[in-house]
Amino acid sequence: MRRWLTLLAAFLTAATMGVLAAPGAAHADANVVGGTRAAQGEFPFMVRLSMGCGGALYSPNLVLTAAHCVGRTGANSSITATLGVVDLNSSSRITRKSNYVYRAPGYTGSGKDWALIRLSSPVNGVATLPITTTTAYDSGTFTIAGWGAATEGGSQQRYLLKATVPFVSDATCNSRSMYNGEIIATDEICAGYTSGGVDTCQGDSGGPMFRRNASDAWVQVGIVSWGDGCARPNKPGVYTQVSYFASSIAAAATSLGG
Repeated sequence: MRRWLTLLAAFLTAATMGVLAAPGAAHADANVVGGTRAAQGEFPFMVRLSMGCGGALYSPNLVLTAAHCVGRTGANSSITATLGVVDLNSSSRITRKSNYVYRAPGYTGSGKDWALIRLSSPVNGVATLPITTTTAYDSGTFTIAGWGAATEGGSQQRYLLKATVPFVSDATCNSRSMYNGEIIATDEICAGYTSGGVDTCQGDSGGPMFRRNASDAWVQVGIVSWGDGCARPNKPGVYTQVSYFASSIAAAATSLGG
């Protein structure tokens, strides 16, 4: 089952925990499968969104997330962003309400899975996560992180988990043993192990996949988008390929004042 098709169940589960679930999560319930707990301050740019998705702080007043996590482009004050902590219940957490959502033009549920959420006021003093503008970093080993489910069908998590996953080529990901041609090569990038066991999951949707660049700084290369189940063999995670949309994301960010 597609991870984002089990969104309603994830929302209800998260609601009972007092944590808003992940609308439109692209992996079966909400958390990094096979991960370990992140250290406080390790990934300061990580954002938890109240609809149950993840995101990354693109600029002090913008969060980059997935299009399937949000509704249409326009004014929106219903989303709460939580950041600055590993523990979502921490008293030192930072929160901001949204005031506008920009969803990728032409998004219809396949490809183009990115969106920007503008915050009501900037978050100063917290590191942002730059996006890659080149394909140079679209291979190798990536880091994933989120508050999604730690097992397929599991519950949303209180603590941020992290893991590493290897790049999977478009040809391999589109092979009959994996996604059999479902991957949009220009728009999407795959990452995961043939044997499964490590993956993002529903509730991690919209969160970043990132790696170190030539200057040893974090750079975002993917956005958690979808997958069949969580951490299944031959079913790697599918991520929005940020390098392909970098100029469109930057232009939208500029238009939003970010």
